[in-house]
Amino acid sequence: MTENGLEDLTSASCAALDAAEIVFGGPRHLGLMGVGVRGQVWPVPFDIAPVLALRGQGLQGRAVAVLVSGDPFWHGAGGSLTQTLDPGEWRSFPAPSVFSLAAATLGWRLEEVACLGLHAAPLARLRSHLQPGARAIVTLRDGAAARDLALWLTATGLGDARLWVLENLGGPRARLRNGLAAALDLTDIGPLVSLALQVPQTANSTLPRVPGRPEGLFAHDGQITKSPVRAVTLAALAPRAEQLLWDLGAGSGAVSVEWCLAGGRAIAVEARADRLANIAANIATFGLEGRMNAVRANLPEGLGSLATPSAIFIGGGFSAALFDRLAALAPSARLVVNTVTLETEALVAALHKSHGGSLMRMDFAQAEPLGTFRGWQSSRPVVQWSVVL
Repeated sequence: MTENGLEDLTSASCAALDAAEIVFGGPRHLGLMGVGVRGQVWPVPFDIAPVLALRGQGLQGRAVAVLVSGDPFWHGAGGSLTQTLDPGEWRSFPAPSVFSLAAATLGWRLEEVACLGLHAAPLARLRSHLQPGARAIVTLRDGAAARDLALWLTATGLGDARLWVLENLGGPRARLRNGLAAALDLTDIGPLVSLALQVPQTANSTLPRVPGRPEGLFAHDGQITKSPVRAVTLAALAPRAEQLLWDLGAGSGAVSVEWCLAGGRAIAVEARADRLANIAANIATFGLEGRMNAVRANLPEGLGSLATPSAIFIGGGFSAALFDRLAALAPSARLVVNTVTLETEALVAALHKSHGGSLMRMDFAQAEPLGTFRGWQSSRPVVQWSVVL
């Protein structure tokens, strides 16, 4: 349904609603539809359990209707319900989504716009989508969240992003206002709000799109895989959408962050509490809640309860015992080991001889002041072994 209520429903939607003996929805939805005593308000926090409790009573007897905004399978309750229900237990009657209504209001090509549901997700989830000239449409929990998003954009250096505040779309009370993020000063934003934004073409504070992002973007105590080594490491790990990475001895979790920004999921395993705090900060900064988790554990004892990974990275603390444990826990996973010590280098050289894979050495040097001139300052060479277990 849309904000226009019954007026915009199709005949099929009206027939299904008329036939329903019980109608679930929010107070606004139920009021717009005028269902009276048939209406049942969703519990707070939101839970589909009351609908599922009536399972088996639908097409065979009592009919149940669920009112949701727009397209129920685009950041809507439809996906949550159908994960449990069988195909023959439900029918859907979609209406235009918030994103479609916003694009129609602004005249934007929807296929060129990032569409995100931020009504129940951190604002930082938007960060990887913010590129020069990029457009996005996001749903928000309430009017206060629109102001929060404007402040967040300003704090990340995008105060000159253009914002459109869209309220009560699809109904007679629809309202559209716009301004720059740094100057947005609206105090009467209603609770039924979405927001569209466009990043200026000249923006230079957005995230690079490739791995090897600068160390300064991450919270760390110096224990971080350096940018050029990280770029090579991610190439060896070969991220793929939704695949799981174990980042063992994660330090700052920078490799996990880069993996997740490439579309994967990651578990960062670290024994030190202070470094776990840095990992948690990086998860929040890059909006990776739900994609990246930090686990405090010692190696290899703490690995048995973790979901099986597609790839494993070890930046320190590698041993023969750990290799044997990983081979047993994650057969066929891609393993990448970086080492800077002679002892571990000898170990990976021996394993490379017996198990194959790729063994290479990386040497990097940067220009640094040398008196009144400049000279090359070499970093410690890194030996990398990559293999399929």
